[in-house]
Amino acid sequence: MTGTATRYLYLVRHGEALPDESGLTEDGHRQATLLGRRLQGIPLTAVHHGPLARAEQTARLIGDQLKNVPLHCSEAAGDYVPYMPQREELPAESADFYLRFLEGASAEEREHGPTLVRRAMDLFTGPVDGEEDRHELVVTHNFLVAWLVRDAMYAPKWRWLGLNHGNAALTVIRYAPGRPASVLCSNDMRHLPAELRWTGFPPELHV
Repeated sequence: MTGTATRYLYLVRHGEALPDESGLTEDGHRQATLLGRRLQGIPLTAVHHGPLARAEQTARLIGDQLKNVPLHCSEAAGDYVPYMPQREELPAESADFYLRFLEGASAEEREHGPTLVRRAMDLFTGPVDGEEDRHELVVTHNFLVAWLVRDAMYAPKWRWLGLNHGNAALTVIRYAPGRPASVLCSNDMRHLPAELRWTGFPPELHV
């Protein structure tokens, strides 16, 4: 992708969701608000978010802490499977595990996920035109954050699997002209107190 200025892409998984995923828990509200305060010093030009309630609520709570930063709903920032690997692409020792994990993906997800992720790549990645650097926030879900980190690391397409991102944790990718993408930070939770960290991770990965 071509461009003349640097894009800084701030990626956030939504705050902790209710069991039925209809919105955020009390802790999820706190996580989003604290992240918004963390981002107050960043010259964000836009906050993009997925259409599901947990992402929209997170984006609005973040936006409440910012000044005059527009919010944009984007299906490309939604919750979907970005890529379905074939068995031969996967490491032999973990192929069964990942294929079982993906069994729950619907036919619609399998068909439309790749289309949505291509749109996300077009919208959110690569250097930008103009003379000024651009800072944008995308409030989304674990799968898209994992895909974009994988892409920035030039890892195989299947490697979005197994990458976990905490609720309201911050990941930043830089897309500079003439240089490879760079993951500047991943899963940064320093804006959260200890009791609000690591939600969204499997229990065995809490530290």
